[in-house]
Amino acid sequence: MWSALSVVFAIVVLVVLRDHRRLRRYTYTFMVGGVVLLLLPLLPFIGDPHYGSRIWIKLGPFSFQPGEIAKILLAVFFAGYLVQKRDVLSLVGRRFLGFPLPRMRDLGPILVAWAFSLAVLVFEKDLGSSLLFFGLFVAMLYVATERVSWIAIGLLMFVGGAYVAWLLFPHLQQRVQLWLDPFATGINQVSMGLMGMASGGLFGTGLGSGHPEITPFAKSDYIVASLAEELGLFGLFAILLMFVLIVERGLRTAIGVRDGFGKLLAAGLAFSVALQVFVVAGGITRVIPLTGLTTPFMSAGGSSLIANWTVIALLLRISDQARRPLAEVDEEEQAAAGAAATQVVKLR
Repeated sequence: MWSALSVVFAIVVLVVLRDHRRLRRYTYTFMVGGVVLLLLPLLPFIGDPHYGSRIWIKLGPFSFQPGEIAKILLAVFFAGYLVQKRDVLSLVGRRFLGFPLPRMRDLGPILVAWAFSLAVLVFEKDLGSSLLFFGLFVAMLYVATERVSWIAIGLLMFVGGAYVAWLLFPHLQQRVQLWLDPFATGINQVSMGLMGMASGGLFGTGLGSGHPEITPFAKSDYIVASLAEELGLFGLFAILLMFVLIVERGLRTAIGVRDGFGKLLAAGLAFSVALQVFVVAGGITRVIPLTGLTTPFMSAGGSSLIANWTVIALLLRISDQARRPLAEVDEEEQAAAGAAATQVVKLR
């Protein structure tokens, strides 16, 4: 049911949004919407905490994860903001060990994004969402400026924030311990997932066979481990390859589109899919500590399906714009400019 609704929602987005560049007009509106959605789980009565994290809201019999929609709104905001400020953020200040660093006055945006991610981590106790939003901003900042120094600064800030979170929250300490030695504390989610994937071997137990349901959250957080048990290592590689194709097409769309806003938005949406898959698959296979993110198009949950189908719809719209003849695109730009409000400039 949720898959059908998500496809219908994606079609509606394609029909209503005829030009992705219109989203740039509402850059700061999307920022406000994304922040509000992220704060909703903190409200009383509708906030629904699960296993130490407050990332859900509950309205009667329905529950919803607003952070899934917030990632799209914030991606639009990041694209609109960075396309305006990228020239300033590209300036080089001092050099450290031959490594060009940005000017100190230009560190404000990344500091704000870092502080906001820490706030999400502290108040909602959700490392996955905090990692997704901060990583998305740093990646789009790199695409906008082509400065590797922003990546280095972002990694240092993330490591510092993750260490502070590890000191503050016991459930994060437990996840790190399970990452280092999942069999030290006996049977747990990580060890059961590893044993399930091991029982699948190369070719798996067969689709619908085996016992992946023994592992907790087999239909949501551990859906990758469940399918790895049923389809084996080859099946898991095939699933990951499909995600690679989605990300590759998104990045190719970012390269092909002509406007800067579309480039940043397509790259950000593609990176969000890649980061989610890496965090989930990496946590299940013990590459990194386990965090609470959904696997796009696979994990149970209607909010995740709607959000990721919306991502596909936006990438389709940007890709369609990138492949139109240049004359047709110019006509649309002139029409958009004619519809814009006239500004009166006072000369001195």
